[in-house]
Amino acid sequence: MTSLRLRPHPTAAPLGTVAEVVEWFGAMQAQDVASGMWSLGVRLPGSSHADVHAALERREALRTWPMRGTIHLVPARDARWLLELTGVRALAGAARRREFLGLSEADADRAADVLGTALAGGGRLTRAECVAALTEAGIDGAGQRGYHLLWYASQRGVTCIAPHVGTEQTFALLDEWAPGQHRPDRDEALATLALRYFRSHGPTTRQDFAGWTGLTAADAKRAIAAAGDELATVDVDGVESVLHAPLLDAPRPPADEVLTLPGFDEYLLGFKDRLLMLDPEHKQAVIPGGNGVFQSTVVVAGRVVGTWKRTVTKTRVTITVRPLVDLDPARRPQVEQALGRYADFLGLPPAINWAVDS
Repeated sequence: MTSLRLRPHPTAAPLGTVAEVVEWFGAMQAQDVASGMWSLGVRLPGSSHADVHAALERREALRTWPMRGTIHLVPARDARWLLELTGVRALAGAARRREFLGLSEADADRAADVLGTALAGGGRLTRAECVAALTEAGIDGAGQRGYHLLWYASQRGVTCIAPHVGTEQTFALLDEWAPGQHRPDRDEALATLALRYFRSHGPTTRQDFAGWTGLTAADAKRAIAAAGDELATVDVDGVESVLHAPLLDAPRPPADEVLTLPGFDEYLLGFKDRLLMLDPEHKQAVIPGGNGVFQSTVVVAGRVVGTWKRTVTKTRVTITVRPLVDLDPARRPQVEQALGRYADFLGLPPAINWAVDS
């Protein structure tokens, strides 16, 4: 929880900007925009949704598909090397998806060229406008074809996802939206990725790191070795795990915090093995049907104790809390206070309901 910056960190300076949060992690799961915004907000106390959006407009971070074919927030200057290091396996596996969609690799490459031309000169287009540009060029972007072609162009480093305009997802050229890309050699890139993952998630295993990045087991091992003395190996319940070395002798902060986290936060998405955070009997409530859609969670002292859902209108945010354990009565005001911080982040008054199972 300390590594995840959900508790005060005894050796690292407080995080004060979106850029600092995203660089700490290296990449943060962000396929759901609302979840991604609150993942940043919860680590920047006192910030608002408008503050985070403005930081993304300043290009402190950007969204793209660097690993596992999934959208993440990444440091703007690191997008290209992350794509090249971790995206290659996703690209290699895309042929089967294209075949299912009735697309060829030539179609995908031409779509990337069309989007590159349409966005040149600092342009910024919504998703619908991008698909329209493809259609005008004679490329069928209907249904999931359009999504795949947009993914492919970003995966190749032609485009990236720019901040929303209203409710519309937008795209820009990566080299124009975030010029001055850092270009480390392969070992430096692997070392940087390992350091950022383990300092923001550790102690955890090499298998978790490989699962999170999509790297091969050999590259994951090489990356940890390349990080050198910045990382240390520790034993956690008989399992060899890796930790950011400065935490080895650090004092332990209090472990009694109450947090209301978004469903796609690195707290759960950053690990393959989630036993430390989530009781197996509650997995179905947090990931209904095992379909990859994670519910927002209520977390007490590092453990999931409930879920919550929100409904946003122009005048309020209505939040329904569903406990998964018998909460001490004193915890409910703490949960409501944590949800109040989320409402403050949105700039809306909260209406909080507690679900009662029949």
